Formats: sequence, structure tokens, C-alpha cells
Amino acid sequence: MSFPVDETHAPTLRSWVASADAHPEFPIQNLPFGIFSPAGGDPRAGVAIGSQILDLRAAAGAGLLPDVAVAALGVATLNGLLGLPAGDRLALRRRLSALLCDDAHRGAVEPLLHDSGSCTLHLPAAIGDYTDFYVGIHHATNVGRLFRPDNPLLPNYKYVPIGYHGRASSVRPSGVPVVRPKGQSKSPQADAPSFGPSRRLDYELELGIWIGPGNGLGQSIDIHDASQHIAGFCLLNDWSARDLQAWEYQPLGPFLAKNFQTTVSAWVVTSEALAPFRLAQPARPEGDPRPLDYLWDEGDQGHGALAVELEVFLLTQKMRAAGLPPYRLSRGPASNMYWTVAQIVTHHASNGCNLNPGDLLGTGTISAPRKDGYGSLLEISAGGAEPRELPNGETRTFIEDGDEIILSGRAHAEGRVSIGFGECRARILAAS
Repeated sequence: MSFPVDETHAPTLRSWVASADAHPEFPIQNLPFGIFSPAGGDPRAGVAIGSQILDLRAAAGAGLLPDVAVAALGVATLNGLLGLPAGDRLALRRRLSALLCDDAHRGAVEPLLHDSGSCTLHLPAAIGDYTDFYVGIHHATNVGRLFRPDNPLLPNYKYVPIGYHGRASSVRPSGVPVVRPKGQSKSPQADAPSFGPSRRLDYELELGIWIGPGNGLGQSIDIHDASQHIAGFCLLNDWSARDLQAWEYQPLGPFLAKNFQTTVSAWVVTSEALAPFRLAQPARPEGDPRPLDYLWDEGDQGHGALAVELEVFLLTQKMRAAGLPPYRLSRGPASNMYWTVAQIVTHHASNGCNLNPGDLLGTGTISAPRKDGYGSLLEISAGGAEPRELPNGETRTFIEDGDEIILSGRAHAEGRVSIGFGECRARILAAS
């Protein structure tokens, strides 16, 4: 399990693209991939550099990119690019870094840049399958405590990465509004359920994992090799209708309460870009079981976590009308995960399930131990019992129509240039 740090990560590296230097999200050290449409153009692959987007299809057509990447860039999804072997993706990254840093290439490359403000961003990949996990232990504990105060975590939690299969067809990129879902719910006082718009709509702060090279049906992925199957990461908001969920989830788990929409940030921050931001996985509390052998790798424990700070902001309709900035609901590290990303991938394929390039995995809600780092309103409001007061005098227990939820993420490490993920945001529209 190797995460090489090389010349593309050097903190002294500078690009001739002026907006890249000191850019809060997309400096030259990042180079995330996405699918974009320039004004009046069709979707194609691009790489973010400062406030610009480099057209990778055009760069490939001009003979500027490695041959191994050219075929993968001729279509309007990143599936082929994500599915390249890690070594080929690294070669592409190094070439892009050189093109955008060396003035000798400026004349050929500069005409292929587009201002990001005039472009439309799309889903990065054609998502064949989407699986959401539940590895944020503080979230699992907080939510479990609401329903089982004396036994918040079920017995299997510390042995197996819990997950469920979500709905790939309703994943949307940042900026696409969310229509409030309708469904069945039943209050504790009612004799029977009723049907209508969700009254307890919530967000979930997660990281998304983009699968790279897959595995064949019936074949597993060894924990030592799991990193080779992870192409990159994004921010992910798995919207949740808590009242629908409470009524329907037994005995088979989430269904209509989750499948109406999932929002992801539009850029794929590659595993290669995140190499300098690797951390040791936090030690398990004393007395917790050691993972079973198929989920254990010393190298993964040594650098299987990510030094990424996650934040959630709320912008209400009244705040927007008054010109107020978004209000931060929470902030915390992505390392608050009980299972590593490699363990998630290994477990997913352990029964022979075939993963494919462009498949999407969610970590599950990532919460910190304290309230200022909780990753959902269900936790922040203690199930609706403790409304959060906003600076303009409004209060929230759950999301109201017109509210906009904004996720952000930044990778930090001492001596390194910080990189970001781009926004993951969506506004709630009234039920149709």
C-alpha cells in the first residue's frame, strides 16, 4: 500500500496560471478531474487549475498527454480515466503538472483553458452502483443513543463495516436543487401512518469514494491492494428524511428515506493528490476487538486516514434575502471514522461482489465527539428536542424549504499546500 509524494506535491511549485497560486481549493498541487461543458459546448473531461478548467479532450487531441490516457478522455464521463491503473493516472498527473508549470508549454496549453465561472459542471462518472456505509462512529453512537440510550451501538458495529446499497440514478452534482420527498411516516401517538412531505429532512456530511480499477465477479480485493482500487474522493451529502426512515427502515433498512437524492461535489480529488495528507488511523479504544484478519493491514493502520477538515454551512431563505453569509453548523476532521477507506473497499468485495470504475461509495455521516462537529441536524438538535438558534434569530431542528446546505472540505498538512474539494451544495424546494 503505497502513497508516493513526489515533485507534483512540492510546496514551492508554481503555475503560470496566475489564479492557481494561493488558490484555496485548486492550486497546482491538486489537479482534480471533472466533467464540464464550456459555454455553448458539450460535456468533456477537464482538470481544475485555479479559477480555470483545462480541456483534457482538447489537450489529448493536440498530442499533449500520455498515450495511455488519450482513449479514456474521448468520452463525456471519467469512468475510463478512473479505471486506469494507478501508475498510468500518476503519469498523467505528472504530465499535467509539467504542462501547467513550465512556461515552454504555455503557448500550446493556454488556449485550451476555460474560465470556470462560465462553465457547467456535471457528474464526474456514469455511476453503475452506489453504496453508503456507516463508519462514522460518533454519528453511530449519537444516533444510537437517541433510540437505545443504554446500548447505542449494535453488537456487529465493531466487527463489520456496516453499509447499504443506495440509489445510483438519483445522485446529482453540486448545485442541483433537492425536491422535498414525500412518503409514509407514523408518529408515536398515531394509530396508523400517513402520507405526505417529510417534516424531518436532514443532511449527512460524508466523503465519497470513487472506485478505480475494479474486480471480477467472484473475486475479492485483498486489504494490501485496496488502495489500488481507489481513484479519488469527493464530498457527499446523503440527504435523509428522518421521519420516513423511522417508519420504514425495519426490517430491511433505508429505502425511500434515502433514495430521493444524493449530492456530490463535482471534482474528483485523486488519491495521488492526497498522498501528503495521509494520517495514521486513530487507535481503537481499549477493549475493542481487533478487526478480523482480512480487514487488517499494518500499513493501512499507519496511513489509512486523511487529514481533511470538513465543514457544513446553512443558508436560509431569510439570510439570503438579507445578504447574510452562510452560517457554519459544524466543523470536524474526516479522521473520525472507525473503519478506513481500504477496509470499506475490502469488505465490499470480500464476498465476491464486483466493483467497477466509477462506482461510488459513501463513508456514512462523519461526526466529531463534540456538538460543534456533529455531521447531521438529527444530532445537533438531539432528534428535534434542541433547536439550533441562528445569528438572525431563526431556529432549526431540521431543514426547511428554501434552505441551502453547503459542505466544504480542505486537506491540510504541515509544510504542504492545502487543497480543497470544491463545493457540495443544494437548496431544498417544496414538495411537488
